[in-house]
Amino acid sequence: MDLALDGLHPLPVPIPYPMKYVNLVLIEGDGLVLVDTALDLPDARHAIERGLAERGARPGDLDAVVLTHHHPDHYGLAGWFESQGVPVYMLDVAIERDHGWWSRFEPWLEQSTAHFREHGMPEAFIADLREVMEATHRRIRPPQNPRPLTDGEDVQLAGQRFTVHWTPGHADGHLVLLRDDGTLIAGDAILDRITPNVGKWVGSRPDPLGDFLRSLEKIRGLEPRQALVGHYGPVLEDVDARAREIERHHKDRLRFLADRLARGPRTAWELSLELFPQEGLSTAQRRFAWAETLAHLVHLQHLGRVRALPETPVRFELVG
Repeated sequence: MDLALDGLHPLPVPIPYPMKYVNLVLIEGDGLVLVDTALDLPDARHAIERGLAERGARPGDLDAVVLTHHHPDHYGLAGWFESQGVPVYMLDVAIERDHGWWSRFEPWLEQSTAHFREHGMPEAFIADLREVMEATHRRIRPPQNPRPLTDGEDVQLAGQRFTVHWTPGHADGHLVLLRDDGTLIAGDAILDRITPNVGKWVGSRPDPLGDFLRSLEKIRGLEPRQALVGHYGPVLEDVDARAREIERHHKDRLRFLADRLARGPRTAWELSLELFPQEGLSTAQRRFAWAETLAHLVHLQHLGRVRALPETPVRFELVG
């Protein structure tokens, strides 16, 4: 796929998730830079190699790889590129907070297990989930020496000028890149057919949903004329309208949870089964549903509308 984006080339790469593809971006000009990678799987490597070959390049010819965030479908092949001499860049916040998910996996897995248990996950589900997380870890090659970018920094990527913006919420260290002409490389900060997952994970910032809503406001304030997004799309034309639609979606979910808590205290796990009642969700999808429910409950807590009871598993109740 090659759209008329003046040196920006969306590159869809297959992933074994419901979205089917992750959209990488090749920046071409005075050199060649890749934004995001994919999982470390043969199909993904082959798709990237084909996309680069269309531009007369091989993976080792890239000047840099820039990662919007640390989630596996955007980060998994970063170490593969680094092993071929390509420098890998992430936001400094992501290096400090998120990179350790995969570079120090075992401690994170044990801390996550305790977090799952604290917020009501059944033991049998936790056992299945640990297997899923370990399988995902085997599909990831973390970079050994990621290089930092900072919020507000102006960078030259393949001879094109971009400004780095920190947009936490979907991930603590998520970044977007705004080109001088108003084109936004958005990663998963905003999507056009699904809403980015916003979860409260072990060690994450105190109020991920609050972060995410502020990031949507920040993106609107940048007034991008279009955005290249991480899934579906790949081009989102009316960024402002989509951001407002996603904001309304989360307000509806907050109202739903407050209504359910009016009936009595509940755990995040119990409420996730009502907020996401779909049958047939995979173990990973059910984990995302739980984490997003918990993020909404924590946001209500930060607003002073909900409190967490001092018990395990934690139950939340309305204030007043």
